[in-house]
Amino acid sequence: MTSTHEIRPDLDEGIDRKVLAQLRSRFLTLNAGRMARAVEGLTPRQQSVLALLPLFFHVNHPLLPGYVSGSTPAGLSNFEPDAQVLAEAQRLTRSFSYKPRHGNPPTPIHGLFLMGSLGTLAQADQSDMDVWVCHADDLDEAELGELRKKCQLLEAWALSMGAEAHFFLVEPNRFAQGGRDTQLSSDDCGTSQHYLLLDEFYRTAIWLAGRTPIWWLVPVYEEARYAEFTHALISKRFIRADETLDLGHLAHIPPGEFIGAGLWQLFKGIESPYKSVLKLLLTEVYASEHPKVQCLSLRFKRAVFANQLDLDELDPYIVVYRRIEEYLRGRNEPERLELVRRSLYLKVNRKLTTGQRTSGWQRTLLERLANEWGWDQRQLALLDSRSQWKVRQVASERRALVNELNYSYRFLTQFARTEQTVSLINKRDLNVLGRRLYAAFERKAGKVEFINPGIAPDLAEDTLTLVHSPNRKEPGQFHWGLYNGSLTALEWEHFAPIKRSRDLLEMLTWCHRNGVIDSSTRLALHPGSSDLSEFELFNLLGSLQQTIALPLATVDEEHLLRTAIPDEVLLLINVGVDPLKHHRDLNILMTTERTDSLSYAGVRENLVLTLDQVTLNSWNEVIVSRYDGPHALLDCLRDYLNQLPRNQLPRLRVRCFCHNRAQFIAKRVEEIFDTAQNLQLSQLNHRYLIQVQQHYHVMELAPGQANHVSLPNQQALVEYLSEELASYSPLHLDPMALEDHDLAALLPMGLPECVQVFYRINEGSAELYVLDEFNALWQQRLPFHDEQSLLAPLQRFLQSIIYRRDALSPLDPQQPSGALQVLYYQVLPSAGGRARRVEPRPAPQTPANKPFYDVQAIIGKGSPGQVGITLYCNQREFSELEFGDQLFAVVAQEIVGQRRETERYRCYITDLDLSGLLGDVQSPSNLYLRYKAELEQALNQALNQV
Repeated sequence: MTSTHEIRPDLDEGIDRKVLAQLRSRFLTLNAGRMARAVEGLTPRQQSVLALLPLFFHVNHPLLPGYVSGSTPAGLSNFEPDAQVLAEAQRLTRSFSYKPRHGNPPTPIHGLFLMGSLGTLAQADQSDMDVWVCHADDLDEAELGELRKKCQLLEAWALSMGAEAHFFLVEPNRFAQGGRDTQLSSDDCGTSQHYLLLDEFYRTAIWLAGRTPIWWLVPVYEEARYAEFTHALISKRFIRADETLDLGHLAHIPPGEFIGAGLWQLFKGIESPYKSVLKLLLTEVYASEHPKVQCLSLRFKRAVFANQLDLDELDPYIVVYRRIEEYLRGRNEPERLELVRRSLYLKVNRKLTTGQRTSGWQRTLLERLANEWGWDQRQLALLDSRSQWKVRQVASERRALVNELNYSYRFLTQFARTEQTVSLINKRDLNVLGRRLYAAFERKAGKVEFINPGIAPDLAEDTLTLVHSPNRKEPGQFHWGLYNGSLTALEWEHFAPIKRSRDLLEMLTWCHRNGVIDSSTRLALHPGSSDLSEFELFNLLGSLQQTIALPLATVDEEHLLRTAIPDEVLLLINVGVDPLKHHRDLNILMTTERTDSLSYAGVRENLVLTLDQVTLNSWNEVIVSRYDGPHALLDCLRDYLNQLPRNQLPRLRVRCFCHNRAQFIAKRVEEIFDTAQNLQLSQLNHRYLIQVQQHYHVMELAPGQANHVSLPNQQALVEYLSEELASYSPLHLDPMALEDHDLAALLPMGLPECVQVFYRINEGSAELYVLDEFNALWQQRLPFHDEQSLLAPLQRFLQSIIYRRDALSPLDPQQPSGALQVLYYQVLPSAGGRARRVEPRPAPQTPANKPFYDVQAIIGKGSPGQVGITLYCNQREFSELEFGDQLFAVVAQEIVGQRRETERYRCYITDLDLSGLLGDVQSPSNLYLRYKAELEQALNQALNQV
């Protein structure tokens, strides 16, 4: 082994069969060393599994594990079991006796190879056995089916022996051409990484039995002429065709494979970063060398040809580490190199600070590496205590890992762009992966940072102290601090907190999401100036555990292809706040009939002071938002509605645990949110009116966009409701809004394509309300004589507007337009209480023989920035051009002169045309009524002066 004799076969000069045999012997010597190391780490029963596998593929015997039938393909090339294997088989099945196969029986099983970490520095008790079963290319589907069944039975038997084994069928000729049906290892990413998988196979696989790879015999300098070289070896009979199998060569690796490998390792690295760092860096090394990639299997083969058979230096993990070390030193990136070293050390998982009775080759090799790296006992102790790492250490390590994963993603994206190797599927995969990284690691406002992506097994603390205290850096402000251990009020100031947060819910959600607080954690509470109780704290944590059930499942790719939507929403009201604290401090017990949480008791107090919203979305992001101030509820509701997906409602939980009326407050808020989201999802352009104290709030629920309008008093509300609308908008009233007001009875009654007139009679006056066809409100107070004189002028005006509209509407025989309906209602006091009731009334009838005085107004454009008004009294024209500012006085005089009655009563506009101002567009009735009211006011003021 110490000989440095290098073998350099040359086709042109002729090849000696003895040289080829010597070469094969070197690979087998190295193979035997690896096999011995693999066996050393197995239990006796696991050793038995490994020793017996070749025999089970060589013979079909009903007494042996894996037996399917006598026709199952069996017979392993160049294999004859030795006495030790047969003795092992007889220990398993005493009545089994081996009968040698005579003549030249078929051997459809060409070779068995062991993949994975067995025999490497990283072998552990839980390492599984991935076995490649290389078979002949002439097996039919029935034979392959039997062979697969045999493999399944052998997996079950191995499990019963304490070994986790996986068998993968490989047809060498097809594989060499890039074809395969299934994954070929338990850590395989699919068919997109053919050459990288082959590279890993050649440098890590342990040959168990059967033929050996012909690749062993091809020098690295002939890799580019692989087909020619192997053809010469067989055709010139330097080797027998049944001695080797051909899985292909590694002269060229397509750049798309580096992207595929990187994507796969990044995907795995999001949850288990240490395991992926080594493979990610190796992928980066390979990609950086493209197109002249010297993959590790070629280095491995060159070492064997040169007779450099040091088992330690050719260990698959050491080979990978050395290549990455070389690369990072060349780039002068010591921090990344340190991360790689930590990753390797933690992957091997042999604690060097704990004394062990037997040193073992893995421990010895790891000690040599640690010394080489200059690690002291303190560094080793820190890594060996990873299972006890808590928040501070994990947060520090996370930064390094997240930087590495993000760097790898940027490198892959840039490589793909440079090499122009991004097929549609790779582009999609890159986009999905970018979103995975964003969702897992990107910071943004309100997002709870997840600090433990597979770094430490458990961050839960036994005891913690939660403190609410003044923020010395912001006078007048307070914050929450979380401390290790159980600290008294005198102690906590002398310690640095694990975490600070302005809001309690942000802190608690962070603790839950990262497992810092679990069901066994004991919490000491110093509530400070807050109203937080231990009861409330316990329930807040319980609500978080219920909403965000850990561990979170891996996000489905389909979700990442779409925008993130909320899956779970938790609303917590009045966290650490008692809305009736001043009553509690004064020891006042309130009894009241007004129990609405938004307008409580005679002083109409709002008991919903703060809201904390915790959202778990479809990308597994956890986001915390806080709302306080006078519009907290409506702002929270608006933001909630604007993030609602159209087709899938999140699960909404509303909770309140404050000192007073908690259940009632939660129920009231839940009802409002349920109502609002149902209205929003109906997509009917609703407006939702809510009253808080003496203020009014309207949620405008246009499809896809909710908007909040705040109105300080009833007058502002009426002005808002009177604004013109461009389309029909139903109005939904909260049951507690506008108590004792006419509007509470009539506003919900709005109908599309309908003008509704409501009137309420007082002693000498009447309140007149109109909801137009778009549900805009018009309101007027008039003197009352009788219903006929109140309603008939309005009826005539509306009929003339409808007539004018119909005349201007385009005639479409396919869609006959229905004229607007005009409906009448009287608002009456309720029989037993203050609430109003509404009763339909017939339209006012004007007898055909009763004349009425016709006053028509035409409004058009006047001088710049002004409107021009022309009035017609029984067809006689009166214009501003003629009468100027005396127009209304002249017309009032004309009307009075035409009247037969001596009694003075109001003048009415009976018809109005706005086409000169607005064109022939159909304007809402509300607009006509507004102009009508303004003209009538001017006319009646003039009338009073006549």
